[in-house]
This record gives sequence, C-alpha cells and structure tokens, in this order.
Amino acid sequence: MSPIAYTATIIAVAVVLFVWNRFPVVLVAMGVALALWATGVLTLDQSLGGFGDPAVIFIASLFVVSSGLEVTGVTAWAGQLLIRGAGEESRTRLLLLTMLLVSLLTALISVNGAVAALLPVVVVIAVRLKRNSSQLLMPLVFAAHAGSMLALTGTPVNVLVSEAASDAGVGAFGFFEFALVGVPLLAGTMAIIVLFGRQLLPERNGATMPADFSRHAKTLVEQYGLAGGIYQLRIRATSPYVGLAASSISLAEYPGLQLVAVQDGETAGPIRRPLLAEGDHLLLRGDAETTASLAATMHLAFREQAEPGQGEETLFNRHSGLAEVVIPPRSGLIGQKVFPSMVTDSGDLIILAVQRGGAEIAAASAAGDAGGITLQAGDTMLLQGTWKALDIHLDDPDVLVVSSPELVRRQAVPMGPGARQAIVILLAMVFLLATGIVPPAVAGLLAAAAIILSGIMNVEQSYRAISWTTVILVGAMMPLSTAMMETGAARLMAEYLVYMVGDAGPMALLAGLFLLTAIMGQLISNTATALIVIPIGVAAATTMGISPRPVLMSTAVAAAGAFLTPIATPTNLMVMGPGGYAFSDYWKLGLPLLIWFFVVSVFIVPLIWRF
Repeated sequence: MSPIAYTATIIAVAVVLFVWNRFPVVLVAMGVALALWATGVLTLDQSLGGFGDPAVIFIASLFVVSSGLEVTGVTAWAGQLLIRGAGEESRTRLLLLTMLLVSLLTALISVNGAVAALLPVVVVIAVRLKRNSSQLLMPLVFAAHAGSMLALTGTPVNVLVSEAASDAGVGAFGFFEFALVGVPLLAGTMAIIVLFGRQLLPERNGATMPADFSRHAKTLVEQYGLAGGIYQLRIRATSPYVGLAASSISLAEYPGLQLVAVQDGETAGPIRRPLLAEGDHLLLRGDAETTASLAATMHLAFREQAEPGQGEETLFNRHSGLAEVVIPPRSGLIGQKVFPSMVTDSGDLIILAVQRGGAEIAAASAAGDAGGITLQAGDTMLLQGTWKALDIHLDDPDVLVVSSPELVRRQAVPMGPGARQAIVILLAMVFLLATGIVPPAVAGLLAAAAIILSGIMNVEQSYRAISWTTVILVGAMMPLSTAMMETGAARLMAEYLVYMVGDAGPMALLAGLFLLTAIMGQLISNTATALIVIPIGVAAATTMGISPRPVLMSTAVAAAGAFLTPIATPTNLMVMGPGGYAFSDYWKLGLPLLIWFFVVSVFIVPLIWRF
C-alpha cells in the first residue's frame, strides 16, 4: 500500500472507533500516532512530535491560567454576574449572554483561551441551576468558533488569509474587517442554538460533576446552630481591651454571650500576639441586644453584623472560611478533649462546634465533663480559619474533610484572595496574544508561571489543573495533519476539487473550496487545512481572473466551521468530558451550523468582497 492509502485507512479506522465509542478516546488517538509510525508513513519523531507542539503547550498552560481564575474566585464572580443577568429560569437569556461573552473574548485571545477561561464558569452555572452541562458547553464552543471571525486575532487562520491577501497584491484585511462576516455568522449561530439546541443536544452531564457549594456556608451555619448569633466586633483605639491579654477578657457581666475567638486584624486568623491591639476582632456568640451592649460599653465596632439567618457572612468570606471534619476510626484525636472556641494545636484554626450523631454536644455537658468534650470516632467538628490555614492543616490523617475547602472556595467565594493578581495576569496574557509580541505558547507559559510565582497556586496544584486527557488527545492527533501533508494526500484532494469546479464559475469555486476545507477541518487542524487550501484558492482565483479576497475570506469562514467531530479542534475536545458528549453528538447540532456557515461563505461573502 502507498503512504496515501495507509493514511486514508488509519483515518477511516480512527473515525469508526471514535463513533463506536467503545474504547477510550485517548487510546484511539495514541493508536493513530503509533499506526502512522508502524506503517512507515511518519518517522518516530514525527509520530510523537505533537506532544512537543507549541499549540499543545499553549493549551496546557491555559488550563493553569483558567484554574488560577477559578481558585481566586474570578470565575465564581463571572458566574454570579451571568446568573444575575440571565436569571435562574430563562434558558434563552443564559445561552445568549454566555455565547456573547465567549465570542467577544475569543475575538481578543483566541478560541482556545476563551473556552479554557469560561469552561469552569459554565460548569458551575450548570451545577448551580441544576441544568445539564451538555446543554451549555457545546453552545459555548460553537459560539467561540463563530466569534473567532470578529477580529484578526480571533484565530491563526485569520492572520494567514490576511497575509495571503497582502502577498497577492490586493491588500491585507483590516483588524475588524472580519466582523463584516463575523457578525452574521455569530447571529445565525446564536439563533440556531437558541431555537434548536434543546432538541439537538443530549440531556447529559459529565462523568464527574462538581458539587454545588453556593449555599455551603449557610448549610453549615444552620446545621451547627450558629445562624442567628455570630458577630464580629472590631476593637477601636479607645477600647479598654487595647493592651490586654486575650485571656483576660471576661464576659461575666453579659450572660448568654460567649467569646468564640480573638482574631488578628491583619490575617483574620487566631491571634498569636500576647496583647490585643486596635483593629483586632472579637468573634462572639449570643443575642444581638447583649452584643450591642458590650460593643457600646467597651468601644467595639460591628465590623460585619450578621442578621438573623445570615451568620455565615461573618464566618465565611473572602478572608476566612469554614470546614467540617469527621473523626475517623483509629484517629489519634480519639479521647482528646476539645471545646467550642478552642484554638487547634497549629494555632491557625478555631473549633466552633462539635456534634455527635448529628446533634450538637451541649456546652453544659462539656463543662461538666472535666472542662471539655472527649472526642469519639464519628464525631464531627466545625472549624474556622483563613483559607490558607484550612488548605494547609486539614491534610491530616487524623481527620476526614467532608468538603474540600479549595473546592468550596472556588465556587462560593467571588473575588477571593489573589483575584486581582489573577485578573492582571489574564489581562497581560490577553495583551501579549493580541499584540503578537511573543508566540501564543510563550504568552501562555509566562501567564502560568506568574500564577505559580504569585502564590495563587503551587506546582502540585498546577499539575492537577491540567486536563491531561485533552493534552494527550490533541498531541496524539496532531501527527495526522503532518501525515496528510507529507504524503501529499491533502494537496491531491485540493487540486482535484479545484480542477472539478474551476470552470463552473466563482460561486462554484467558493462552494468547492468550502466543502474541501470543511471536510478536512473535521479531521485535521483547521490551521493546517488553511495552509493547504489557501495557495490553491489564490491560484484558482488568478486563473479565473477574479479577486482573491472573497476566496480567502470564504476559506477563513469554512475553516471556522469545525463542528462535526470532537477531534476537529482542541476546544471541541475540552468540553467532551465535562459535557458527557459522545463522538456522534457533535454533528447533530454542528450540521445546521455548518450549513449556515456555507450560506455565509458562498452567498454573503461575495456581496461584501466583490469578485
């Protein structure tokens, strides 16, 4: 068999296996790379070269940047804005706002960057609104494809066609000139998804969906009986408490009022200094009237007053959080005595309450039991401290954490610690991508490094943030593009098609080039496809005596229509797992969109850029 025949056979088998969906997609992709080497189509370096491709490195770095935005609560904030703008009942408004946001972001930072940044936002929205992620994630990606035609920086293909137009002597396309065709593409895409998306998309979720932690703090506060009586008071400069030891605070004159903790004014953690100072906080439990009386007498200010039923706002905020832990069998804490308001051995966490069998152990019982509660296996404790302290000290085999503080913070704390740094890093990456000062892979690596160096995430967290399935899948499938070009299969297809339609007129040429570009773009990189088709299109336009501009713009539109398979673009693969999609799910919505792209490419483009 010839190299072209081997390549065609490998593609056919891969497509069948992808559609069959009986084997993990990663194994199929790796099989493609190995088959290209085994058949002699590519060398070993070429077969495995995709894993070192700059595009793969860029995608991996985007996962780190995206996770940094999620960890700091930027994505939670964006999700809240989307939910607030769309409402919890309006599917149409939610889809429109989501698609509009991703398309505008795509125009600035590319499809990969926009989808990677908004993917966790949309997943959280799906969980919070109890909607299937499959109904939201594919619209996110397909709208990003349409949005890539709004500006020159939307996709590398736009840059390629603009340079080709300049080289052909007809002038490069302007930065926003693409929007003349991009706006109709986006409008039609949004209309098709809103009108037909519910019927054409599956009702499904990913295999592992995050829990909804939007009401986590409220649930814990209510469960442990703290909802109506937790107050945080700030020590003023004129307070008699200034200069006193924390242990000397007496609330004997205020019956029913309990000192839960004394917090450092700067760190929000338990105070470590021997003496109190202005700005430190007292965390009190009791009724509002008694607390107000103490505040007036001792010159204390209500830093955050929790109304009845809103006690979580004092305990759970951007500085500090709550965590529930269970004492497992054989824990070293069994038999130890604790009590509410006790500071743990680390000095960073406060025990707010202890429950046994789902009921709080009464303070009176604790006091009568030699000054504390003797812990038993199965007891649960509610701990409070800074987010950093919760992350560090709960990695302890003596306790089992019910809900990871990191996961809770990502969802429930909008614009938390490090949010400003994360936004600055994102904007800097956008600037580098938009201006082209450095290659995209370099911009992504610099942003990922900044996320780590700024302390937003450590190296281990960055490793966990990367979707290695997506990275391996993209890297393993990239050699297929190399094989198509190395063997001459792609060029043979292109030249034959141009030969078939070349004499039928310019409209037929646009239609033929669209079909070729769209078909190849479902199997190999749309950038690689454009590199193959562009010179053929320019040559055909010159032969026919027409302007290359509509031919080039039509090619760019066709390259953006990568809707029919998950392997068409890295972003299609990004949402496959979180959306719970099968290989065959893509074409059902993708085909109507591709037809609309065909209409725009063949019939609207010539109206804007004349032959």
